[in-house]
Amino acid sequence: MTKALGIIPARWGSTRFPGKALHEIAGKPLLRHVWERCRRAKKLDCLIIATDDFRIAEAAFDWGAEVAMTSAKHESGTDRIAEVAGKMKQFAHVINIQGDEPLIDPKLIDRLVRELQRDKKLEMITAARAFADPREAESPHQVKVVVSKKGEALYFSRAAIPASGSGGLQTAAP
Repeated sequence: MTKALGIIPARWGSTRFPGKALHEIAGKPLLRHVWERCRRAKKLDCLIIATDDFRIAEAAFDWGAEVAMTSAKHESGTDRIAEVAGKMKQFAHVINIQGDEPLIDPKLIDRLVRELQRDKKLEMITAARAFADPREAESPHQVKVVVSKKGEALYFSRAAIPASGSGGLQTAAP
């Protein structure tokens, strides 16, 4: 079984920007931009928006998305994804797609799925890249990750993470 499921967690109660998922950008809700880009990925067998909010669910239904209602008690998008994925046993791979990434590259999603299908030892995978401008690493809006010399994620944070030039650790944005 090598089927891949994409899940986009979306909540209304963002602490930094309540209602962000339905905030309009260029005439469409932010979440719809993300969903439309994800639908261009060729390797996803199913794409679901996971939310606990009926406003988000209704909007997503209106543009044709599949929606899974989740518990309002979840503290993170990962918790929301775990709830949905736990009910979707027919999928070998689950891709966590951030609901606030309107420019997500469908080719990147396909690449992540290919890597998971290729390497059976991989349990999970995260896309990360070095910041083009080091000042971006100071922003709490950018998630940072510390990776080992092998490229394995060790730690994620919205706070600035010191980089070590001699210790083999580097910061990158997922």
